Amino acid sequence: MKVLVLNCGSSSVKFELIETSPELMKKNEEHTLAKGMVDKLGEAYSRHVYNADGKTPLMENVPTETHEQAIRWFLNVLVDPLYGVISSIDEIQAVGHRMVHGGEEFSGSIIINEDVMDGLRRCSKLAPLHNPHNIKGYEITSKLLPGIPEVAVFDTAFHFHMPEYAYLYALPYELYIKHQLRRYGFHGTSHRYISHRASQLLDKPYKDLKIVTAHLGNGCSMAAVKNGKSVDTSMGFTPLEGLVMGTRCGDLDPAIVTFLLEEYRTPREVNLLMNKESGLSGISGISNDMRDLEREYEKKNKRAVLAIDIFCYRIKKYIGAYAAAMGGIDVLVFAGGIGENSPLVRERSCTGLEFMGIKLSPERNEGRGEKLVSADDSKVAVFVIQTKEELVIARDTADCILKKERAEKAASVKK
Repeated sequence: MKVLVLNCGSSSVKFELIETSPELMKKNEEHTLAKGMVDKLGEAYSRHVYNADGKTPLMENVPTETHEQAIRWFLNVLVDPLYGVISSIDEIQAVGHRMVHGGEEFSGSIIINEDVMDGLRRCSKLAPLHNPHNIKGYEITSKLLPGIPEVAVFDTAFHFHMPEYAYLYALPYELYIKHQLRRYGFHGTSHRYISHRASQLLDKPYKDLKIVTAHLGNGCSMAAVKNGKSVDTSMGFTPLEGLVMGTRCGDLDPAIVTFLLEEYRTPREVNLLMNKESGLSGISGISNDMRDLEREYEKKNKRAVLAIDIFCYRIKKYIGAYAAAMGGIDVLVFAGGIGENSPLVRERSCTGLEFMGIKLSPERNEGRGEKLVSADDSKVAVFVIQTKEELVIARDTADCILKKERAEKAASVKK
């Protein structure tokens, strides 16, 4: 099954065309046919990037105002004689949409219909910066690719079944009932993939392991995965809670918010400060990019050193907390742009955890790529894994459609 995976943001559209099926998954033969993105929508020149196996890469700067123009562009490229990988758009059999927030309405991936759309719109109040753009993607593809089944895959779904004591905040319970104020967690498709992949690399049953996963990029989150289920995660009601991130502050005394509001900030300004002006960028005063900070770290720039120290210290605290929450730890996984590419962050985050059985191999920890980086005598296996969120979306999309087809076939047989 050829599945088009779509991720619509506020000023960008990312896509991937993936060939998947239960048979291909078992053989580990799923294949990305093409992928790309259009970003800087609405600016003077939008950046268009397209890559496909065996084809010349395509990169161009073209004025692109809307998400629909961006989607039309890559649909045309997919069938282009020079760059394309399919002969007709009709070869696309399904579309999988990344949806950031499923609230309490959606506990798993689901085929989109009018009832589902109503639910997605209700969830937009929980993620006003993300869900409306995700929904826009569906509205466009349902027009451009009529009749093709489309599936919503949620960042929050993997964490949906956390225990109540882990997801509730100590606010009046009535606020949870009225406004669904609770921990939802995000990056669920990533935590799901890398935790499952770690069990495969370790060759041990997924449901027998206690795994701590660290998705570290410009946005960062961690999860405690016990016996195949997420039992806690660092992001909360919004993606702001938890680890220090590129521009997000992470965990914060909530009284700081009221202090800022009373002293000199409006709610909008405080929200902007915490989400766009804090984190690694705010501490260092240099950049939100870990590569820039590591270069300054080598020069012993005090603010860069401080930013990395705080970043890694927070990761280390969460590793310890989640090991305590699960009653132990068997596996630690680093993923995301920073997790995959920064030996320094991995080393600084694990140093001092030898008492827990976590010990890195300095030689293995160097470089990039999927690999084991723990020492032979480490009681905890530490992996670096490249996350594949688009593949999870494609798999879920195919699975939802096949389940529906089997159900319809069974129903027709009964008749």
